[in-house]
Amino acid sequence: MNDRVPLPASLEQSAFFMPFSMNRQFKKSPRLMARAEGIYYYTPEGRKLIDGTSGLWCVNAGHCRKRIVEAVQKQVAELDFAPAFQMGHPLAFEFADRLAALAPGDLKRIFFTNSGSESVDTALKLALAYHRARGEGHRMRLIGRERGYHGVNFGGTAVGGIVGNRKIFGALVAGVDHLRHTHDLAKNAFSRGQPKHGAELADDLERLCALHDPSTIAAVIVEPVACSGGVLVPPVGYLERLREICDRHGILLIFDEVITAWGRLGKPFGGQHFGVLPDLMTTAKGITNGTVPMGAVFMRERIYEAFMTGPEMAIEMPHGYTYSSHPLACAAGLATLQVYEEEGLLTRAAELWPYWEEQAHALKGLPHVIDIRNIGLIAAIELAPRAGAPGARGLDVHVKAFESGAYIRVAADTIALAPPLIIGKSEIDQLFDIVRATLRATA
Repeated sequence: MNDRVPLPASLEQSAFFMPFSMNRQFKKSPRLMARAEGIYYYTPEGRKLIDGTSGLWCVNAGHCRKRIVEAVQKQVAELDFAPAFQMGHPLAFEFADRLAALAPGDLKRIFFTNSGSESVDTALKLALAYHRARGEGHRMRLIGRERGYHGVNFGGTAVGGIVGNRKIFGALVAGVDHLRHTHDLAKNAFSRGQPKHGAELADDLERLCALHDPSTIAAVIVEPVACSGGVLVPPVGYLERLREICDRHGILLIFDEVITAWGRLGKPFGGQHFGVLPDLMTTAKGITNGTVPMGAVFMRERIYEAFMTGPEMAIEMPHGYTYSSHPLACAAGLATLQVYEEEGLLTRAAELWPYWEEQAHALKGLPHVIDIRNIGLIAAIELAPRAGAPGARGLDVHVKAFESGAYIRVAADTIALAPPLIIGKSEIDQLFDIVRATLRATA
């Protein structure tokens, strides 16, 4: 196969306004990917890059898997689109039932979306509508968490807690407040798995209940692991305590599992690893192995039933998207589940976890490393920021790693690693060898 792809003479005047990117910096010195296979990307020049972050936390089964590719090819020639409003197609119902069979507890009802951002806004709307359907329309307040990431739609940005994602958009959505984040370098630096200190930070929800009156709060949304905000692993007992407080006050608990679902923590869903069942759960990314955009919101039975009490001729939930349960996405999702099942990928991270953890923490003592965090097949290496230039060191590491043969994500000055679940020990070594060399070469 010819790995070389012709490049335009210059990208500096391209019409493409890149998302979450430094457009001017990137277009002067682009980092392009032309094809992918397994755990590797290939540049237009044919250079090989190990994928250290599963694309954008989504390609859990590796790139261009034959079964998934063929399922999408077959489907696009058979049924390219079908409306989901008052109509349907068989794959949507089959896929929903397959997902429900995997789900923990009674999270057995599925609402399809097209992304994690749409899943979050859908879950927030479901929470508000659920309370109203039960005669508690006064529950209109939503609680997020500092340093949390819940996509980029209005609701998700409002409950999100990453300052840089919020500040240029103004007020966003009214009636939102935030819990404190759980990151505590002074007590928990270089923790392996869940840090020991910080369960009491869940009591911040009691503070917000006292401030706002718990009867006004509809839902709390958190990521089991706050990945995009720097891989912040919850302290031992933290999520359990959040669950208890929500139950005490009649507040719905939403887990944003757009990243932690689909095997990343060694279970099908992250909440299963922690033994905590949410009321609503958002997913996307790995649901189709990143092949076709799709998301899904899982809801507990009582939430679904609350909408099923009116006249049968009434639309129970006036919400949805043109591409909800798109045939290509359902075909990709069903094939992805087959790959996960046949290769044991939804639990493989548990097997690799000890080796992955050792390799990650072996970076301790390298220049500028002030913390290392890990859980499942995720790791973060936090670097000391340069004086007056936060994020600059992280960007340098990202660029130098690309030049050395690895694609890695950075959040400010934190390196985030989450490779495809098919990675082997020798490839883990390869990834960390590149990270190690890059850190040594970074001023």
